[in-house]
Amino acid sequence: MPELFPVSDRTRVVREANRAVYERDAIYKILDEGFICHVGFAVEGQPFVIPTMFARVGDDLYFHGSAASRMIRGLSSGLPVCITVTRIDGLVLARSVFNHSMNYRSVVALGQAILIDDPVEKRRALQAFTEKLIPGRWNDARQPNEKELKATSILKLPLTEVSAKVRTGGVEDDAEDYALPVWAGIIPLRLVADTPVRDERCDASIATPAYAADFTR
Repeated sequence: MPELFPVSDRTRVVREANRAVYERDAIYKILDEGFICHVGFAVEGQPFVIPTMFARVGDDLYFHGSAASRMIRGLSSGLPVCITVTRIDGLVLARSVFNHSMNYRSVVALGQAILIDDPVEKRRALQAFTEKLIPGRWNDARQPNEKELKATSILKLPLTEVSAKVRTGGVEDDAEDYALPVWAGIIPLRLVADTPVRDERCDASIATPAYAADFTR
């Protein structure tokens, strides 16, 4: 049996409940494929949603920012946080405008983030960020020095209150619309990498690493 996240009143998918996903492995797969998360929080009644890079390590989600940022200051003081990650897989073109949709996979995680002070854990999180972007890069590039570690704040959200919502499949039109002379179908979407562009100050004798030349996601 797949391991499920406990369903709370806050994470239960209400609308289109048939699209709800609570399986831990399925949710982690969505998180691991995403590059950007959106961090939602409120400061003195004003909501903010900040996009930032993230990485999952085990049952924790790490994200980072400048130590002086509003996000870091607010969340490190104990403000509740909502983190979302979304992957778009296709445009669904129905015969009626009302039934147009998207195929997507989205995750919502709730809780309180923890500011990481331990330099070993901070370095491990930065390694996870780098390896998520492109596996193999951490050992090739210069790793963070002490000054850079101090200038970067890292927050950890334990993944305990989480759910996902997923839409797959084809067009769902109203019965009376299937006879309309309107094209309907799916436009699949995927992330595609172009050929790497060498930095103009990069020594031409340095070969493009395989992880960049052959990058796929």
